[in-house]
Amino acid sequence: MYGLQVSRLGMEDTVKYITRVIQSEERRPFQVITANPIMVMKALEEPEYMKIMREAELLVPDGTGVVWAAARTETPVAERVAGFDLLHEIMRAGEDYHWKVYLLGSTPEVIQATAERLHLQYPGIEISGFRDGYFKSDQDAEVIADIRKAAPDILFVARAADTQEPWIARYKEQLGVPLMMGVGGSFDVISGKSKRAPKLFQKLRAEWLYRLLKEPTRAGRMLALPKFVLKVVRDKENMTKPR
Repeated sequence: MYGLQVSRLGMEDTVKYITRVIQSEERRPFQVITANPIMVMKALEEPEYMKIMREAELLVPDGTGVVWAAARTETPVAERVAGFDLLHEIMRAGEDYHWKVYLLGSTPEVIQATAERLHLQYPGIEISGFRDGYFKSDQDAEVIADIRKAAPDILFVARAADTQEPWIARYKEQLGVPLMMGVGGSFDVISGKSKRAPKLFQKLRAEWLYRLLKEPTRAGRMLALPKFVLKVVRDKENMTKPR
């Protein structure tokens, strides 16, 4: 899709694949990006962001728009693999292996509550460390050192949309974590600070609308959604041509 290799695996197979990645003897750094239309549009407008998405080891179809766009091609995806749900499925699978998880991002209060709740929900998982996301670039080395010391199997990062994936990509090799994934606002929901869209919005594939209604300030960012739809409709078969 526009030069981006989006996974066609459904949730169950995605988790099985990720499990093999984490359990492999090589333990090579592996970045998962939960791709949505806003990210695809950003990649089309910014070559550096396109490079980040292309070089990630796995792009899963997180956004409903990405699933819709894929359905218009000869190689549709199996289903939407929502980042929030994928986080929980990975945690659930990890209990069998006693994986270690490091949480990075959000505010001190939110990250503390997230660590406590995930520990209670998944006692087989070890929360090997956590830190809020409010640090500057001159503190990156300190953060990386702390993560390396914790030696996690998984690193979940929840920072601003424009810095989350670039930060992981920039330091992927230094971090050396078998699985790294940006999780957006997942920590806010897990901690109880905010609520996920009601089931009705989820079934209608309109979680984006619920977030917009709750946070009108997202309107500017959400303009990428109709732009994406128009582009896909206009491009048709050109959407999957090599770039």
